Amino acid sequence: MSSVVILRHHGCETAGAIGDALARSAIHWSYVSLAERTTALPDVERADGLVVLGGPFSVRQPERYPWMRLEMEIIRKALTRGIPILGVCLGSQLLAAALGSPVRPAPRPEIGWLPIRLEPAAREDRLFHGLPESFVACVWHNDVFELPPGAVSLARSEMTSCQAYRYGAHAYGLLFHLEMKQEMVASCVRAFETRLRVAGVDPASCVEEAPARVASMAPLAATVFGRWCEFVRERARVRAGQRCARKTK
Repeated sequence: MSSVVILRHHGCETAGAIGDALARSAIHWSYVSLAERTTALPDVERADGLVVLGGPFSVRQPERYPWMRLEMEIIRKALTRGIPILGVCLGSQLLAAALGSPVRPAPRPEIGWLPIRLEPAAREDRLFHGLPESFVACVWHNDVFELPPGAVSLARSEMTSCQAYRYGAHAYGLLFHLEMKQEMVASCVRAFETRLRVAGVDPASCVEEAPARVASMAPLAATVFGRWCEFVRERARVRAGQRCARKTK
């Protein structure tokens, strides 16, 4: 059976629609919480995919969050071995940093249900082809990054020039939250209500908009994450073939 490791950083930020897509594809997955020091370092060589979720931390403070260095080591190992990677929000920043791209503070926090516009390169991308050129998604971040060297920009917002990118054939960073589900929005608002108010965002409005916004995102999320699951299945088939070849020698 295919398997995916999901690096999780905060209780309210779950796999959401990513987990739904993995379940529909009959792919086994498990959380690893290095930020909470609840698990040992995962062996990505045994995995067919790696997901790195979001969280209320900054990649710019590795001395404060030493587990980030471990996660970037895991990401680099996955990149070297051709393991499919999906980084979301903080995960996209960690992937960018692992690829050598600087992460810096955004001019201001970018939070809310905001328009995302696909770049021309997305038309030929395996995850994003055929999607609407513009859609509304949950955006929630304080830091941004430059497009990593060798990567392809796939989406932008009015404020942020790189909201999604691809590196190589199977590594993706999504700064916006396409994985959000209604219960996740409510949980994150409760957890970070003070931060929202400081940023000038009305927590109640975020929750009130969630049902309609999540419903409109759901088919897009199912498509994008379902296509990423295809990478995982492909990786699993290759590994199975290699095991069979070794047994017949």
